Amino acid sequence: MPSCPQRRVSRSRTLARWCAAALLASLPAWQAQAADPERPWLDTSRSFEERAAALVSQMTLEEKAAQMQNDSPAIERLGLPAYDWWNEALHGVARAGAATVFPQAIGMAATFDVPLMDEVSKTISDEARAKHHEFLRKGEHGRYQGLTFWSPNINIFRDPRWGRGQETYGEDPHLTARLGVSFVKGLQGDDPKYRKLDATAKHYAVHSGPEADRHTFDAHPSKRDLYDTYLPAFEALVKDADVAAVMGAYNRVYGESASASTFLTGKILRGAWGYQGYVLSDCWAVVDIWENHKIVATPEEAAALAVKNGTELDCGETYAPSIPVAVRKGLLGEAEVDAALTKLMTARMRLGMFDPPEQVRWAQIPYSVNQAPAHDALARKVAQESIVLLKNDGVLPLSKEIKRLAVIGPTADDTMSLLGNYYGTPADPVTVLRGLREALPDTEVVYARGADLVEGRDDPAATPLVEPQYLRPQAGSGERGLRGEYFRNKELSGEPVLVRVDAQIGFRWDRGSPTDNLLARGEAGPDNAVPNDGFSIRWIGQLLPPASGRYRLEAGANDGFRLYLDGKLLLDRWENAERLRADSVELELEGGRAYDLRLEYYENDRDASVRLAWDLPGAKPTFDEALDLARSADAVVFVGGLTGDVEGEEMTVNFPGFSGGDRTDIRLPDTQRKLLEALHATGKPVVLVLTTGSALGVDWAKQHLPAILVAWYPGQRGGNAVADVLFGDVSPAGRLPVTFYKAEETLPAFDDYAMAGRTYRYFEGEPLYPFGHGLSYTRFEHAGLKLDRDVVAADGQVRATLTVRNSGERAGDEVVQAYLRPLAPVPGRALKELRAFERIHLAPGESRELSFVFTPERDLRRYDEAAQAYVVDPGGYAVDVGASSADIRASASFEVRAP
Repeated sequence: MPSCPQRRVSRSRTLARWCAAALLASLPAWQAQAADPERPWLDTSRSFEERAAALVSQMTLEEKAAQMQNDSPAIERLGLPAYDWWNEALHGVARAGAATVFPQAIGMAATFDVPLMDEVSKTISDEARAKHHEFLRKGEHGRYQGLTFWSPNINIFRDPRWGRGQETYGEDPHLTARLGVSFVKGLQGDDPKYRKLDATAKHYAVHSGPEADRHTFDAHPSKRDLYDTYLPAFEALVKDADVAAVMGAYNRVYGESASASTFLTGKILRGAWGYQGYVLSDCWAVVDIWENHKIVATPEEAAALAVKNGTELDCGETYAPSIPVAVRKGLLGEAEVDAALTKLMTARMRLGMFDPPEQVRWAQIPYSVNQAPAHDALARKVAQESIVLLKNDGVLPLSKEIKRLAVIGPTADDTMSLLGNYYGTPADPVTVLRGLREALPDTEVVYARGADLVEGRDDPAATPLVEPQYLRPQAGSGERGLRGEYFRNKELSGEPVLVRVDAQIGFRWDRGSPTDNLLARGEAGPDNAVPNDGFSIRWIGQLLPPASGRYRLEAGANDGFRLYLDGKLLLDRWENAERLRADSVELELEGGRAYDLRLEYYENDRDASVRLAWDLPGAKPTFDEALDLARSADAVVFVGGLTGDVEGEEMTVNFPGFSGGDRTDIRLPDTQRKLLEALHATGKPVVLVLTTGSALGVDWAKQHLPAILVAWYPGQRGGNAVADVLFGDVSPAGRLPVTFYKAEETLPAFDDYAMAGRTYRYFEGEPLYPFGHGLSYTRFEHAGLKLDRDVVAADGQVRATLTVRNSGERAGDEVVQAYLRPLAPVPGRALKELRAFERIHLAPGESRELSFVFTPERDLRRYDEAAQAYVVDPGGYAVDVGASSADIRASASFEVRAP
């Protein structure tokens, strides 16, 4: 490689160009602008589209193809830095280290609170922007470090068995649309020139399981179901929120790949809706086109098909090698490649990536906003609002004067029960057990896990961690915990970049990213931070057993770990692991003696976790221990349900009642049902708190237990929020965004995408708990419902007004829900549909007048398959207003006049 001159000398034009390119590539794009004003793509006086086209025109075909994959490489001669489009922000910035973790999307939907969602999405985008610029300052351009976020998931949660339903806003198109629009607007910001972030509507458009079949399945819903159920939320995000990106799905729809569809993308998205943003595939969905769906025979044919049908960005590895081949074979024109890439580069321009940061409003957000105290408080507020009180026979709220409370259940002290999936690393997650203890400092709160989450699950998180009082970093030390030495390699070699005392060894870093966590504590500077992957830690100190006897000492990690006691190697699992796994050893230890202890750990890539745990001598079987604690307590709080470890995205590990991340049984797992029944038999009042991302058939609990709460996956302050509700500091007002079916309900076949018999809109049976259901600690009256007209044209509007009064003795929130239904049922049409809602806060005795405006063309349209268009049927319609889809407090009717 030639060297560049330090001063002006006669050099060849080629070398001069190389030197200029080398200089530019070492600078941010906005600095390169000053270095070379002749580069038109850096001229901020031009439009983003002009600048993008100018940049694309300078690329070779191979360079263009590489830029159309999510991990776009740098082009040094053009001063273009590397960029990875892949980022996640489902309920907080995910997989990028420390970030505020809000309740999972299904929990946020349960708030029925659009203004609150406005706050959440603005907060997430603040943290995302701040983290991006911090990564840039460190010269990092990797995955989960950019500004293009693949959220929200607005698929309709049509079936409770779908493992990814937790990522959605529930089963209703209107609720999904209103929350989705709010989320997108908050992510993308309100600047007239620069987008704050790019949001992505996914997975377009008929996609909701089964997970195991998603790479081969072909969905054929009726056109009525397509237009009335599966498309409306996507249409709203395109038309009402100007969403930057749309992600296709893995499966086929009507025989076409959803990530390369002339119908979905060409006719509807680009055609009928006039969408101008960019489209990307789900990850490796382009591979599915030829390898699994077998629509075409080769990768180059798949790439050509996807680009021609409107998919500009490939999350995967197909476009870079295959697009040049497709062009040379005549399958794809280079002009089509240019048009697609220009759209992508325009998006990056609009995010301000190529402009001086002082010109970009969003670049001024300081890194200190990340996990700010106000964000932590907001996470608690959202969790409070998300909690749904399904049943209360008067046992709630519990008295804070209670003397002894037993907290039992497999998710009571499990951090994963707070997180769901697609999450970041919370600084200080509060489990339900911890939240209850913090709420009751003068009460004896005893705990037992009691049962495993599901039958046959080897749960390395079940054994209690070794507590700080039984650890010290060295002989004679008054500190408690172990000395941790953190290394920037997997071999524990060289000097540690960080040394500190860790009180307990129980860490879980999503996607293996402790870096921000350490930076946030001010313990490691940017040059010495532990990397996201490929690091190791050695903990040394002494173990102090409290009594003599037989102990079971356990270590667990993802990936490798080794445990030594008094210099003897006890456990050795020094290899990569796909998930957290544990090993243990039983041994006799003497009370009052100090044992030298060393735990070594390394992280290879992706998820990172490590823990040191034990069972003390004489520990009873967990089931019996739980019953003993219940008998000795004044009340029992059972915390159970599901976690993201058993329901989620395309899992390879299956358990009874679960398959590939989906469920085959909507009941509470057997292990938990048996324990619940035994706890109830003690005669003590048992309050059931469910952690879950989906509906559960808890028929037995509804019949026998005095109170049931749904906490969802409540985020980093979920434990505090549950305590706030249980002890009456907050009156619950969350509402079910999905129907809870009875355990023995015969549901339609999971792989049948017909809506008949599904969700409150089409289900004609009696649900266990209906859509929109949720109780309060106070009472509300709905009265005086009036319409401003009795007859309205299809293109007119009708206004409904009513008064809502808090007739109870304490302040609380009410979620007022307005449903429309035809007075004469129409075959194939929804029985009723949520078309307006508002969450309001009222003091005791306070009243408020609410009004909702309905437009028949928007709120009463249905798709007519014969006409191949939306129509509004003339005739009578009812406005039903109440506290749920089944709890209607007031009704009024009007007539839509035929044109």
